[in-house]
Amino acid sequence: MMELLVKGARIVDWSLDFIGDIYIKDEKIQEIGAEINRPVETIDAKGKVVMPSFIDLHCHFRDPGFTYKEDIVSGSRAAVRGGYTAVNLMANTKPVCSSLETVNYVLEKGAETDLVHIHQCMSITRDLEGVDLSHLEELKQHNDKVKFLSDDGKGVADSKVMMEAMLKAAKLNLTVISHAESPEFSNVDMRLAENTMTWRDICLSKYTNCRLHLAHVSTKEAIEYVIDAKSKGYEISCEVTPHHIALTDQIKYRVNPPLRKEDDVEALINAIKKGYVDCIATDHAPHSKEDKEKGAPGISGIETAFPVCYSSLVENNHISLNMLSELMSKKPAEIMGLKKGKIQIGYDGDLVIVDIDNSYYIDVNDFESKGKNSPFQGYKVKGKVLYTIKGGRVVYKD
Repeated sequence: MMELLVKGARIVDWSLDFIGDIYIKDEKIQEIGAEINRPVETIDAKGKVVMPSFIDLHCHFRDPGFTYKEDIVSGSRAAVRGGYTAVNLMANTKPVCSSLETVNYVLEKGAETDLVHIHQCMSITRDLEGVDLSHLEELKQHNDKVKFLSDDGKGVADSKVMMEAMLKAAKLNLTVISHAESPEFSNVDMRLAENTMTWRDICLSKYTNCRLHLAHVSTKEAIEYVIDAKSKGYEISCEVTPHHIALTDQIKYRVNPPLRKEDDVEALINAIKKGYVDCIATDHAPHSKEDKEKGAPGISGIETAFPVCYSSLVENNHISLNMLSELMSKKPAEIMGLKKGKIQIGYDGDLVIVDIDNSYYIDVNDFESKGKNSPFQGYKVKGKVLYTIKGGRVVYKD
């Protein structure tokens, strides 16, 4: 039976900010207060901040099939080093995650590794080919494991196929995650590609009554569509990535969607401030050095997400630390249906202890991830993760 006491920390979540102690027993938060004393394993966190651990709605662990880039073990170790204890993995593996057999393989390997709570998306279309939806029939009998469908990495080009997928998802009570990119425009203009499909998927979600989550929103137009739809009460949510709020296209680094202009970054930050952005998700996309040199898009981002966001958003006085906790813990936990993301009695004892006072330099050579691909190499940031705690067990210590 795991028992843990965290003493003397500044306790911060979406609504709390005070100095105190947290006692975890049987994997749950049992007591929060001042001067809690128990003869159990104790972490002295005086002068540090304790928050709910982070939850990543969007990442790639590349397993099965691309384990030279990342696997469940290295991905889980990278996640806890970044302060994450729950992740939502995308389906663009090999084989593509178009069957419960592949879902089960990932979940079993995740349970064996036992560092983070893993959810595995199933693909919207079979093998990401944009045509066949017959594999979704499997979910009618066994729908206790899958909560999200996504063809992440590709947009579903055929609008009628996407509509039918959303009708099926609505019946199965699943959320569709849209990678908004109209492929016919990808070689013309990536902004046009994102904007047209964002608008289309919002329209289809309204028509089908399907819950829609928009991944990695990156343009000012796309976020405007989201704001408009939310103000009309549509059942949609959206995420932005750390790199799309910290960097502009002045940095030559290949990601998909691409890094955008200064005014796009401003539009995203304004939408965050006004509460239109539900969460920050990493889109952790590890690659081998060779693949990156050949132009593979993506950032290995799960280990740098909190310091990058803390430094860009909180240090620059855009938002409070409470709001960052809401974006990185509370809201994604709610979207994933997890009892995590808040420091509250009865919630999972998943915490992160961070140092927000001292600066340090990001060094990709220290990454636990196999993917050392990051434009943040050498960046000076604050917000170092010192401990990650899952269910009262220390799963990472700096």
